[in-house]
Amino acid sequence: MKQLPNILTISRVLLIPVIVLLFFVSGKAAIFTCGVLFIVAAVTDYFDGYLARSYKSFSSFGRFLDPIADKLLVAAVLLMLAFSHALPLYGIIPALVILCREIIVSGLREYLAELQVGMPVTRLAKWKTGVQMTAIPALIFGQMSLFLALLGAMLLWIAAGLTVMTGWDYLKAGVRYMDTEPEHQLREAKRKANTRAGKPTSKTKNLKKK
Repeated sequence: MKQLPNILTISRVLLIPVIVLLFFVSGKAAIFTCGVLFIVAAVTDYFDGYLARSYKSFSSFGRFLDPIADKLLVAAVLLMLAFSHALPLYGIIPALVILCREIIVSGLREYLAELQVGMPVTRLAKWKTGVQMTAIPALIFGQMSLFLALLGAMLLWIAAGLTVMTGWDYLKAGVRYMDTEPEHQLREAKRKANTRAGKPTSKTKNLKKK
């Protein structure tokens, strides 16, 4: 059971190419199966975290792969929908907003991880994920129903709005740590840069004097 969260995360990644391939297969059955598989993949995102907390089976592999799996799933399907012109109501704009936000937040998390600073998921970010994960299958099923296509497009715009709000909150929090980065870390980074460039550091200068 302790390995189940990681298994669910891996299964989410493995479902991505299946979802994309089914979307481009003609027929309502393929589209329906594609949408159902996306919902299954989205549900695993909830259960892998729930099971990890329940069994206290946190692992470095899970912390590494879980956010990547989520971003791969969303990015792949949004690009798939954009390529097939299945995004009504100028849906390409919120899709770009969501993708750009994910890239920025990922870079910010990586930077803060080097400072050993965590960036917990906010409640608003969870709402954003819920709306986003509802909008995408609606857009997939929208290939069979105009109502679902319009509903999915509106939900995607709402998700994009929440994306901007949460992204701004994360950015403000990250900038605060950038401004207060300890001086010794800056000196260490400069020393490493000089070492790579072949320039003498204060330590090497002292050795030469001796």
